[in-house]
Amino acid sequence: MNVGTFIVGLLQSGLGNLAAYLAAHVLLCLLPAFFVAGALAALIPQPAITRFLGRSAPKYISYPAAALGGFVLAVCSCTILPLFAGIYKKGAGLGPAITFLFVGPAINILALSYTGVAIGMDIAIARLVLSIAFGIGIGLLMALIFFRDDARHAAEEGDTFAAGEARVPAQNWAFLGLLLLLLIAGTLQIGLLTNSYAQVTLPLQGMDRFQDLLYRLVPFDPSRGEEGVTAQGAILIGLLILIGVSAWRGLTHVDEGFNTWTWVTLGLIVLTLLTAAVRMVPHAGGLDIFFTGKMFAVVLLIGAMAWVARRYFDPFDIQEWLWETWRFVKQIFPLLVVGVFAVGVLRPLIRPEWIQALAGRNTLLGNAAGVVFGVFMYFPTLVEVPIANMFLQLGMHRGPLLAYLMADPELSLQSILITASIIGKTKAWVYVGFVALFSTLAGVVYGTWVDGAPAWRLLLYIAGGLALLVALLMLIGRRRRILHLAEVSSPSRS
Repeated sequence: MNVGTFIVGLLQSGLGNLAAYLAAHVLLCLLPAFFVAGALAALIPQPAITRFLGRSAPKYISYPAAALGGFVLAVCSCTILPLFAGIYKKGAGLGPAITFLFVGPAINILALSYTGVAIGMDIAIARLVLSIAFGIGIGLLMALIFFRDDARHAAEEGDTFAAGEARVPAQNWAFLGLLLLLLIAGTLQIGLLTNSYAQVTLPLQGMDRFQDLLYRLVPFDPSRGEEGVTAQGAILIGLLILIGVSAWRGLTHVDEGFNTWTWVTLGLIVLTLLTAAVRMVPHAGGLDIFFTGKMFAVVLLIGAMAWVARRYFDPFDIQEWLWETWRFVKQIFPLLVVGVFAVGVLRPLIRPEWIQALAGRNTLLGNAAGVVFGVFMYFPTLVEVPIANMFLQLGMHRGPLLAYLMADPELSLQSILITASIIGKTKAWVYVGFVALFSTLAGVVYGTWVDGAPAWRLLLYIAGGLALLVALLMLIGRRRRILHLAEVSSPSRS
């Protein structure tokens, strides 16, 4: 193979990965998440956020609340990012926001259930318990290390609480709840939503040839997590491009008022969500469209949101919501595209046989390799489970496998880039370091238990890890108090 062919193959892999991702994972998952983030920023008063997640909120309230929020939403790593940006902008403390960012994708209830069925409930339970513990621990460490930046952020965004201001109007909660239901309806895989209840056939000749062309343009291998692009996916990508073009004209200055492009954008978004919610099957005679429960749920929820918005909200409130949503899209989506493309380019460079050589035993190196796989071989939520099963069949030890499952939702290239754009490069890389460290330790401890180590040794490892965490918290807390005393006493000396 010459260099030119090799490079073309890598670019094709990157573009194929991007196309498959946009077609399969953005529309019913990421689009509602952006709207939820916009609603948090525009419709929820800041004191209502800082009351439970703010820097001055009691830690025994803020950190469990952040972990519970991540668990309840049960979203993937790409979906949690706009929500993380939304609560951080509204004044959430760095520590609780980081806990929310870590726990959300790590304990996705869908992924946990799938993990238990495909790989074993032992790994699913270990992933759940360790993710909550590590999420809170990493959040505490980040808050202590960057307490000055956190205080500055609180001063800029406001960190005070007044009971009257913290009250959220009932219509705001109703609208936000409908958006969350739209997000859940798009991602929840239950029979009521996935079953088909009606069918129509569009007499579009050549749809089977169009599908074959897409499979040739974007080769895929399900055993490696490569999904390919379906005819429905290609239609959705086309609609997504149209949304981007119209939104640039219709949402950039929507805070100043609605225009024709605004209504075109909203119409395209509704059409896209409905298209994503149906199931399409191309064949020689045309295109079969199956009306699923998910589609009916989307219709009902969008109708309810339109009714609530028209009856209970001023136009300016809706303008602010759309403007905040578009701001998050412009900040996050380009980095997401770059990261997904880069992962597609890098994936063919990692050979499967390396997995067995590096992670076949429960060693420190093997668990670190599992974390590295999580960074460079990122797969969307649920897709990482069959990939993990493939790693297991290729000889990966269950310890490094858990390290991979802990790191995969947190440390993808696109997640790192987007997190850095929200909280800054320094804090982002410290967060990455903590996630890598704790994921590696989780794999070592769990792998030791799998290998049949005595219970006392396992408890010793856990106690040692907790002691290290407590020591770090005490050391950082002591440094924080010393610096605070120095700052307080410095004016008197002058």
